[in-house]
Amino acid sequence: MQNANQGIAQELDGQFLHIGIVQARFNEDVTNALAAACIQELEALGVSHIDHVTVPGALEVPLALQAMAERAEYDALIALGCIVRGETYHFELVANESGAGVSRIGLDYNLPIANAILTTENMEQAVARQTDKGRDAARVAVEMAMLMEDLSGDAADILDDELTEGQA
Repeated sequence: MQNANQGIAQELDGQFLHIGIVQARFNEDVTNALAAACIQELEALGVSHIDHVTVPGALEVPLALQAMAERAEYDALIALGCIVRGETYHFELVANESGAGVSRIGLDYNLPIANAILTTENMEQAVARQTDKGRDAARVAVEMAMLMEDLSGDAADILDDELTEGQA
C-alpha cells in the first residue's frame, strides 16, 4: 500500500550480517531494478556479505531460499520477483504458491525472509514499486535479523538464569 504509515524502525546496522538474495528472472527489467535497489540499501546499512542468486521465476524462489537456509550461514534472506496479472488463473497460482513457500521456509528454518515478490495488476504498477520495494526488502531483512539476534540472546539469558537458579 503506497503512502502507508510504516512506523519508525530502530536504527539499523547490518555490518556483521550475512544476507542472501534470491531473484526471479521473469520480468527481468523489474527484478533487476528490485535487486539493484535492494543491494544498494543493504550496502548503505553496512552489509558487506551478500550472496545473490537468480532463478527462472517466482515459483522457483522458495526452493532456492530453502537451499540457502539449509546452509545455516545467513542471518536473513530476501525474495525478489515480479508477478503481473494476466488473463488466466495462473497469476493467482504463482502468487499464492510462491508466497506460501517463502513464508514456510522462514518458519521452518526460523530465519527472517523479506518477501519482495511484487504482485501487480499491470507492468506500470510493478515499475512504480520496484525501487521502493527493493529498498524496503533490504531494511526488513536487516531489521528482522537484528530482532532475531536480540530474541535469541534474550532466550539464552533466560536459560542461563534458569540453570543458575536450579543450581542454587
